[in-house]
Amino acid sequence: MTILDIRTQYFQFENDFVNNLRCIPMIVRYKLDSCRIKLQLADWAKLSFEEKEQLADLPCQFPDEIEAYGRYVNALVWKYTGQYPSVLKQIADSWNETQEIPAEVKEKASEFACPQLTTEQWRNLETLQRFALVKLGRSGHEGSNFPIAFSEFGLM
Repeated sequence: MTILDIRTQYFQFENDFVNNLRCIPMIVRYKLDSCRIKLQLADWAKLSFEEKEQLADLPCQFPDEIEAYGRYVNALVWKYTGQYPSVLKQIADSWNETQEIPAEVKEKASEFACPQLTTEQWRNLETLQRFALVKLGRSGHEGSNFPIAFSEFGLM
């Protein structure tokens, strides 16, 4: 198994909410995708600040950690809502593909007139950076942060 470069970190483009964690930061989104859990923002809002920090800090890389993380998220959501969060049937994890830049990243870069990425630039990004660009590139996510992240990652 490949050791990924995942560590607890918040990106600069998340600065407007990391002091109070009112939104789900990319590190937590990554871990939720790893255990195939869809956490609603309304459910996230019910968690204490300490629980949110814990979700950012808990390990979630190896199979046993992923399983434990998923159980913990389920327990937290149940505690506040009396329901379990939705399970994602499938994860389109194009951020793990380093040989080709995902279409949604190319399209969003073009939309914001960002320079076209080279495959080498894409490959040299940390896993969490690639994840963030893919997520920000998909419809339904805060796309206005895409060029900010692009610049933060040294791609401008």
